[in-house]
Amino acid sequence: MSLEGVLRRGLERKPILLMTHLVVGYPSLEDNWAMLEAMNQAGVDLVELQLPFSEPIADGPRFVKANHDAIQAGVSWSTYFSFASRAARIGFPVVFMGYYNSVFRMGAEAFCSRLAEAGLSGFIIPDLPPEEAVDLNTLARDCGLDPILTMTPTNSPERLAQIGRQASGFLYCTARTGVTGRQTDLSQGVAEFLRRCREATPLPLGLGFGIRTAKDVRVAREHSADIAIVGTAGTQAWEELGVEGYRSFLKGLVDA
Repeated sequence: MSLEGVLRRGLERKPILLMTHLVVGYPSLEDNWAMLEAMNQAGVDLVELQLPFSEPIADGPRFVKANHDAIQAGVSWSTYFSFASRAARIGFPVVFMGYYNSVFRMGAEAFCSRLAEAGLSGFIIPDLPPEEAVDLNTLARDCGLDPILTMTPTNSPERLAQIGRQASGFLYCTARTGVTGRQTDLSQGVAEFLRRCREATPLPLGLGFGIRTAKDVRVAREHSADIAIVGTAGTQAWEELGVEGYRSFLKGLVDA
C-alpha cells in the first residue's frame, strides 16, 4: 500500500496521526532502537529518520548538537541504512530526512535505490527547491518512494500549488518560518495557512515546527491538520525523562 494509502487508512481510525523524529546515532544507536520501540508501543503512526549532516540549516540548537554528536560517533551512510532497514520492519512507515548535499554526494539513483531496498516509504529534503527536484522525484516514484515536500506560511498560492503538484505521500507544513525547536503560537495564522495548503493539494497535511504538547496536538487537530509532527520535544523528553518518561510523553500525544 502507498504511503498516502496507509495514512488515509489511519485517518479512518483516528482524527489526527502522529509523526515523530530521531537523529540516527544520537544519543546512540541503542537509544534509537529503544526510542523506536517506545514509539511503537505508544501508537505512533509514522517516523522520520534523520541522516546526520554537518550543516543542518533547518534545525535548531538541540538537533544541531544531535547531528554533530552522531557524526563524531562515526555514523555513516552504511550505519544509517543498516539501522533504517531494521526500523522499517517495526510496524509503521519510516521516511528519510536529510539535506541535499548528502543526496548529491551519493547520487540520485543510488540514493533512491538504497532507500527502497531499506524499505523506507519516502524522503524529506527541506533544502531542495521543488523546481530543482524534478529528476530526483521522478526517480523516486520509479522506485516506489514518495517525495514529501515542505509548505511554509510565506509561500504564495501559486507556489503552494507548484509544491502540491510535485509532492506525494503527504505535505510537511511548517507552522512558522525559521528552524525547528522554538515554541510556536498555533493560534496565530496557522488555521488560515492550513486552509491555503488544503486548497493547493488533496494530500494529507502534516503540521510541524513547534508542536510540543498534547494541547498542541489538539490545536493542530482543530485546525484540520492530518498529522502532528513532533521533533525537538521528543528528543528533549528522551534526554530529560528517560525511557519510561519518554514513553509516557508519546502516549500523551497519541491520546490527544
